[in-house]
Amino acid sequence: MSLTLDQQVALLVQGAEYGDEQLAKAMEAELRAKLAEGRPLRVYCGYDPRTADLHLGHTITMRKLRQFQELGHEVIFLIGSYTSLVGDPSDKDKTRPVMTPEDVSRNSETYAGQAFKILDSKKTRIRHNGEWLANLRLLDLIKLAQNFTIQQFMDRENFARRWEKGEPIFLQETFYALMQGYDAVALETDVQVGGTDQLFNIITAGRKLQEFFGQKPQVGIIMGILPGTDGVVKMSKSLGNHIPLNSTPEDMYGKVMSVPDSAMGSYFRLATRWTPDTVAKVEASLQGGAHPRDIKMSLAWEITSSFYGDAAADVGQEHFRQVFQNKGTPDDVPTLKLNGEMKLVDFIAANSLAKSKNEARRLIEQGGVTLDGQKVTDVNAMAEPGMLQVGKRGFARIERN
Repeated sequence: MSLTLDQQVALLVQGAEYGDEQLAKAMEAELRAKLAEGRPLRVYCGYDPRTADLHLGHTITMRKLRQFQELGHEVIFLIGSYTSLVGDPSDKDKTRPVMTPEDVSRNSETYAGQAFKILDSKKTRIRHNGEWLANLRLLDLIKLAQNFTIQQFMDRENFARRWEKGEPIFLQETFYALMQGYDAVALETDVQVGGTDQLFNIITAGRKLQEFFGQKPQVGIIMGILPGTDGVVKMSKSLGNHIPLNSTPEDMYGKVMSVPDSAMGSYFRLATRWTPDTVAKVEASLQGGAHPRDIKMSLAWEITSSFYGDAAADVGQEHFRQVFQNKGTPDDVPTLKLNGEMKLVDFIAANSLAKSKNEARRLIEQGGVTLDGQKVTDVNAMAEPGMLQVGKRGFARIERN
């Protein structure tokens, strides 16, 4: 990949979120300075194998690692074989259950295979942080702890919330940040990639400990969190809003198509191979009047292709068209003309697809109205061209005059 320095910086910070403009500018400036040195940077991200199956949300940081690989940098895929035994409290409102070494070993076996759907296996170094953390003595841990105050930990939102509720905060939970920070020291990294829930561990702990050990502090690339298929809450298997990697092209394509239009921007930046220029063009086309369904089909094809290849993405797209867009559609569907702008509930009532406007509204609220295979959930949605289904038997093809 041959890009100018400005293009490299724009690509590598795409999708990054710091919650602080000054910090964002500082990290971008440091990244630019390191890239300007013209040497391969050492980049890593750590993954605690707390589950055997990964989903699309887990791959956001892997996608960023792949970008660094394509620019010629050294990438380390770090398995948290030791930090998993403590459990990361960063995004939790209660203490994580402790995993056994057997749990960690079993889950770790599946991680690399799934990660290599994105990463270049020939250019990826796999390490386990038990290699160095298992050798730390109590005195070593005390020296690491001397770099931090209790107040720093209590300022963290999740700890402060638990403190206010009178819920327990166990001492070992503070160890996690020290252990992850020491990972950066042991690997002597230039860049660490992680999610927004890792901001403290990467920016505060990692950089501080590197300076303590005489190293130049790493740049933190803090990635935004991918919402699930509901478009709101962080993607999670337990919430059922996830898109699994161990699935099929048809399933992945269909699940991306179920993502609300409002969340597409996050998927553009976090879950695709699209460059900032490409994302800008796609968003400009949306603003210029392109149908969100067509853009989402391009998005679903791109994500599916990145895991399964172009041919499989084509299969996934055709399957969606046949099963979802045309599911149960009779051969003699009437064509209804749409004149100007009109709310869908008004259009349905005006064309006798429902007995009244109130019934049309009720059908939408109950999930009984679809347009091109996607449920319409907003009673204020505007009518758009496409295959409309109202209830079980009401079909119409909407076309503009």
